[in-house]
Amino acid sequence: QVQLTESGGGLVQPGGSLTLSCAASGFIASPNVMGWYRQEPGKERDMVALITSGDTTTYSDSVKGRFAISQDKAQQTTTLQMNNLKPEDTAVYYCSVRELLRYKNYWGQGTQVTVSS
Repeated sequence: QVQLTESGGGLVQPGGSLTLSCAASGFIASPNVMGWYRQEPGKERDMVALITSGDTTTYSDSVKGRFAISQDKAQQTTTLQMNNLKPEDTAVYYCSVRELLRYKNYWGQGTQVTVSS
């Protein structure tokens, strides 16, 4: 069973930066997609950034050019570097891993990111 643990959330001023990290325990089968989603109260969970086991990345339009996703496949970790943060980036951020052939999807517990002056 795969378990995901996020870290790195917190309070930051507009224009600031934060780095979120996600570590997976248990074996993750390839091919897979690791990614970050976010959710505001009362709203749906939205995709922020994805990275495949082949290192292809995808970003939502709202974060393109400001956020960067990376992974360490050997360590089974993914990192989301968030720059030029805006108040509208405030949300709970969730790490996700999807195993494509086994149709399994795992989620972390979430970490709060608050952008405010």
